[in-house]
Amino acid sequence: MTTTISAQSLLTRELLARRRPGYSLEAPFYLSDTILQADLEHIFGKHWIFVAVEPQVPEAGDYITVDFGKHSILIVRDDDMQVKAFHNVCRHRGSRLCASQKGSVGNIVCPYHQWTYDLTGKLIHAKHMGDDFDPTGLGLKPVHIRSLAGLLFICLADNPPEDFEQMAAEMTPYLMPHRLMDCKVATQVDIVEDCNWKLTMENNRECYHCVGNHPELTVSLYEYGFGYQPDAQNAAGLKRFEDILASNHARWESMGLPSAEIDTLDDRVTGFRTQRLPLDRAGQSQTLNAEVASKKLLANFVDPALGGLSFWTQPNSWHHFMSDHIVSFTVLPISATKTLVRTTWCVHKDAVEGVDYTLDNLTAVWNATNAQDRRLVEESQIGIATGAYEPGPYSPFTEGLVEKFCNWYVNRLSALTKTA
Repeated sequence: MTTTISAQSLLTRELLARRRPGYSLEAPFYLSDTILQADLEHIFGKHWIFVAVEPQVPEAGDYITVDFGKHSILIVRDDDMQVKAFHNVCRHRGSRLCASQKGSVGNIVCPYHQWTYDLTGKLIHAKHMGDDFDPTGLGLKPVHIRSLAGLLFICLADNPPEDFEQMAAEMTPYLMPHRLMDCKVATQVDIVEDCNWKLTMENNRECYHCVGNHPELTVSLYEYGFGYQPDAQNAAGLKRFEDILASNHARWESMGLPSAEIDTLDDRVTGFRTQRLPLDRAGQSQTLNAEVASKKLLANFVDPALGGLSFWTQPNSWHHFMSDHIVSFTVLPISATKTLVRTTWCVHKDAVEGVDYTLDNLTAVWNATNAQDRRLVEESQIGIATGAYEPGPYSPFTEGLVEKFCNWYVNRLSALTKTA
């Protein structure tokens, strides 16, 4: 057994060591169960993972469960309105506590023998255990959890990366004005993509493919906003976009909305990137006509044309904050070739469906874009699995963020497998 594990570790280290910068990863990174286990242990097991938004657990007793790899995590709001996270496992004989993806409880009761925990995870009832039974030390096993302006991140490591605090300090001024915690979940959609999770993330980190594949999304997105090779034909368009970006940043900054780019995607353990970008046409929201999807704007906003604040985090999320709604994406591996993509749309908590917004209009762009992206990444997975695939070069103009994702991934996995 020891020999087998060492051979797997050696394979992973060899693949990481020979990764060619500026090129896509070798096929085993997208196909191998060995690599997936390394991803789950080191990438998803030792970094801050985005899993949910606070409006998913608005009241005391509300809970959700999040599953990835072998893990099942229970996230619950306690009576003091604090959000807690625990391993979703009873301390008696290991039964899963909550099988549903969401619900509401007074206490957390194991369905097997009714061991009962309060919302802080403390064991408060276990019948037939004798007079000498001591429940101390048999509370639910906690998981580190942090809320960043309403975005919930968990970390399974005993000692989570400390630079989360730095990200929180830098990002809170960007996110807090949108008041995610004063929102409600309008809807949430799960799709399972038949591909490795890294293909999903790499696809998100570039818009090289957008013009040719996303007619709904590119209604509001400027094609120059995500990298472009300059030439004589597009010089005027690029200059116009740069002028629009500069004038809008000045306007939004004057309104107390930080807008400048911060990019730490591949130079921190908790890598992230953010920037507020102008939207085309009506300039208000990522909808089919670029106008707001919800008439009830977020927070105390009165101007609907606040662009789109994008926030990308390593290794598994991206978010778009607009004047009227927020859409968040989390990516969780199911197997080496299956990935869950969970999309959550939030609107102001007082917005009324059918009056202020409709779900069809709110979700039209990203439901269409997700379906198109699913086809793209699944076709990539099929091509990579044929045996004819070999790593290809990234565009230096439009795929720089894909390179940063791969560079971060390779560096983090290399550092952690060396010490494993």
